[in-house]
Formats: sequence, C-alpha cells, structure tokens
Amino acid sequence: MAAASFTAAKFFAPVAARSGGDRAPLHASSSLWPRTKPAPRLRTALAVSDVLSGNKAAPAAAVHPSATRDEALELYEDMVLGRVFEDMCAQMYYRGKMFGFVHLYNGQEAVSTGFIKLLNQADCVVSTYRDHVHALSKGVPARSVMAELFGKATGCCRGQGGSMHMFSAPHNLLGGFAFIGEGIPVATGAAFAAKYRHEVLKESGPDGLDVTLAFFGDGTCNNGQFFECLNMAQLWKLPIVFVVENNLWAIGMSHVRATSDPEIWKKGPAFGMPGVHVDGMDVLKVREVAKEAIERARRGEGPTLVECETYRFRGHSLADPDELRKPDEKSHYAARDPIAALKKYIIEQNLATESELKSIEKKIDDVVEEAVEFADASPLPQRSQLLENVFSDPKGFGIGSDGKYRCEDPLFTQGTAQV
Repeated sequence: MAAASFTAAKFFAPVAARSGGDRAPLHASSSLWPRTKPAPRLRTALAVSDVLSGNKAAPAAAVHPSATRDEALELYEDMVLGRVFEDMCAQMYYRGKMFGFVHLYNGQEAVSTGFIKLLNQADCVVSTYRDHVHALSKGVPARSVMAELFGKATGCCRGQGGSMHMFSAPHNLLGGFAFIGEGIPVATGAAFAAKYRHEVLKESGPDGLDVTLAFFGDGTCNNGQFFECLNMAQLWKLPIVFVVENNLWAIGMSHVRATSDPEIWKKGPAFGMPGVHVDGMDVLKVREVAKEAIERARRGEGPTLVECETYRFRGHSLADPDELRKPDEKSHYAARDPIAALKKYIIEQNLATESELKSIEKKIDDVVEEAVEFADASPLPQRSQLLENVFSDPKGFGIGSDGKYRCEDPLFTQGTAQV
C-alpha cells in the first residue's frame, strides 16, 4: 500500500502485536518485518471507542484517495442500485410481498461496493443475513434477487432461499447465512480450495490465486468461529479477506458493551495478520484498503482483517422499530451518507455533471421497477421442489418406486398442512 493509503486506515502489522509497538506498512512482504520506532497513530478514521465515548478529535489533514471518471461512476451506480433496491424491498415487505425477516443494507453500501467491485468473476463472496446488496455487487441480476425475496421459482435459489440465503453458483456468491459466524468457516474453506487449486492442481488464472471475501458484523467477532478461522487462515496463508462491517450495533446491543476491546482490527495482528481500520462510510477509502488486501491475498501473502466502521440507516430488520439507538447518533451518521459523499466528490472533481448522475439514478429506478414486475409475475415453485437438494441419494426417501417425488403423492401430506 502506498504511503498515502495510511490516510484511509489505521494499521498495525503483525510484528506490532508481538513486539509491543513496532509497526510496519501493509505492503511489507518480508516474514521478518523491520522493527522501527513506533509511529503516531493516524486519526483520519475515528475508532468505535472514540465515536461512542465522545472523544471526537479532529482528524489530521490527509490526501483523499482518488478515482477516475469511469471508476467513480461505476461505484456510484452500484451504490445507488443497492440503496434503491433496499428501499423497494421495504415497500414490498410492508405490502405483503415478502415474508419472514428482511434485513436491509441502507447506509453500508460503501463497504459492499468498495470491496466487491474489485473482484474477478472467479473470486468468491460469503455473506450474512444482510446479503441482498452483496449479491447485487457481485453481479447477480436485480430481478433474480427480487424474485428470490418474493419466493418465486425464478429467484436465484428458485424461491427456496429467501432474504437471508442468497446463493448464485455462476457468480461465486456462496450464500448468505442466517446464523452469525456460520459463513466464516465456509469462506475459509473456499479460500483453502483456491489455494489447493493453485498449488496442487495448477488451475489458477494468470493473475494469481482466487480470492474470497468473508463479510460479517461486529457481533460475530465475539464468536469462536471467527477466532478459529483467523488462526487457520494465517497458519495456511489462505487467500481471504475478513471484512467486518461494524455498524456499531448487534441487533439491540451496542458494540462497546459487548466486547472487551471494541477495536476489532487489533485482533488481526494477534494471529499474525495485518489488521486495518477504515472509514466504512467513504467508498474511496474502503476501496483503497480493499485493493491492497485483495492483492496481498492474490499474491499468496495471506489473509487480512479489515474493520469497516459503518452504520445502518434502518433498524436491525424491517420488524425492528429501531427505538434503542439515540436520535443524535443516527443523525450523525445520516449526515455522512456514503452515496451523498461520493456524489459530492464526483461533482467537485468535475468527473460528471449533475444531469449525468441523474441519468444513472433514472436507469437504476427502471432496473428496480422491472425487477419488481418480473418477480410479481413469476410463478411460485412447484411442490416437487420441496425435497430437492435435501437428500444426497436421488433415489432415496424423496423419490418413490415409480420415479416420482413422494411429495407429489396426495397421501404424502395427508393429515398435515397443505404445502
């Protein structure tokens, strides 16, 4: 990472955790990183403990990461797609088109866009229950995601996954996971498979190893899977980036009340990997850190833990009245809307005009409207899907002697609720 990238993040190298203060830049490649005089911690991105304790020292002057016109417009379009899609989900949920719990991503778009738009098609993404926008950023069509939310056969999981279980094999989206921490071992396994293909099967592409991104929240970082997988990933130098979307709240529990050290990024050096804290409300800063972490993984230099301090603008789910967070805290982060910030940057840097951005917004409105129309008109899944992907033996319990699915036999559901 170039020196300027320190303006986007706070960073401790692995040696720092072991030597009591030595620090090194993220791009250091030697296994014995040089011991240097401790440098002052850069304060361009306030840590969680600072934000919530009221210690809001003014950040040091810094050079803001830059983007070309094409890069900025790609980022803007992807973030607007995520925001408009989620706003439409709220409308459809309250109209009774969606069922169960629906967790929206509003406010966190800079993290998904900043990381996922740097990936190749062969790279993998593992998500959480807040997974709609990760799917969109990875290239899953909006109509497929919306149809899945409607429980329709045309959804990316044929209507069997729903809001919290988005999956798309063609896009290497390995799933949303409803239970916190569930996806981290899956992502670690995907990274191990990538390393095996590269080193044993010699099947990797010309750019190096395929990379896996594991997304999860601050609440997950108190779970055992998190620590076990950090250890395994560093031990085997797996091509994975652990992306913590720290939105400061685990449902209704404030992050600083749930952990002994609220600065999650420090846990990386404890396992020998770089740990980085970045302002998750600034897509250009996220992208800068993501680029170096992904490139490290692709070069075979191992994992990175990145804590993106962000904020969700809605409740935990659409069933959450969001009464626990203080109004001044919500207004503080609403004023730092990542989409508005990127739009301001684009205009000020003369990368595009207001009318050009409005045309992008109109395009996204049309895409989302079409997605709703497609999902609404799509058929419901056949009852025969009920036992598909349940039994490993296709001739087992799910299929009768006549070769038909047993659930199609009227006697199969006799005396039970009709499905």
